[in-house]
Amino acid sequence: MRAWLWRMIATLAVLTAVIWLAGPTLLLERLATAQIGWIALAGLLLVLQIWLSALRWQVTAQALGTPVPLGWAVAEYHLSVLGNTLLPGGVLGDLGRAARARGAMGGWRPAAASVVLERLAGQIALLLAGLAGLCWWLGVRHGMPVGLAIGFGSAACSVMLVRFTPRRWRALAYRAWGAQMTVQVGLSAAVLACNLLGVWAAARAVGVVLDPVDALFVIPLTLLAMLVPLTVNGWGVREGLAAGVWPLVGVTATEAVAASVAFGLSAIVAALSGLVPLALRLMGARRDRVQP
Repeated sequence: MRAWLWRMIATLAVLTAVIWLAGPTLLLERLATAQIGWIALAGLLLVLQIWLSALRWQVTAQALGTPVPLGWAVAEYHLSVLGNTLLPGGVLGDLGRAARARGAMGGWRPAAASVVLERLAGQIALLLAGLAGLCWWLGVRHGMPVGLAIGFGSAACSVMLVRFTPRRWRALAYRAWGAQMTVQVGLSAAVLACNLLGVWAAARAVGVVLDPVDALFVIPLTLLAMLVPLTVNGWGVREGLAAGVWPLVGVTATEAVAASVAFGLSAIVAALSGLVPLALRLMGARRDRVQP
């Protein structure tokens, strides 16, 4: 309870500071004129990435020897995203998904392994996209040797990280990804594309048009801020990073914060779609109770 309270306080404090620095009046003007069509498109893209992520979870679970029905996986993933979006820490929804899946998957360990490896695949894809965009921008601004040096340095750090990963987790990762590498890469690329396009559409909603090359630089870095477990679903941290990075490609800090807020609202709308499977599940449970 105390950790939840502190994260809520941190979320409000960081978000308030970022809004104050960006200019609350101009920010509200931007958000007041947001185009609902682009917001709806961003929300639909984020719902699509939930479905694709659920399919990736099903593929991962099947590779680990614990197959689950796709419809059940989609419903559970919706509830997981809802928890991650509305609760502090960004992982409580995943913990709940693993807890609910342990019966169908034969215990805590296989359920937790499938959840962790599925989320890890998405984070690796986002991290690679962020590094690629950063290397490109550094190469253009400071010369290709600088960009290549950052790229090779990141690759070396990744190799060292893999070497120090416990052997058991490396074996699980090989089981989950090795036999289904093409499918895993394809699904992770599709999920990443939905997230990137979701931010791009949210930016268009508030009048910010990003060049595709610039978008590949600033959007992955902005999304990486959501992995920092300081605030609720990255609120405040995401907006602060956008305000600091997007001006490098000609977007003002106010416009960047407005785009990030629009994306955050779209993410909440997409997450609230998780109430549909929850309502259906509760109705089914009630129906079962009243039957003789």
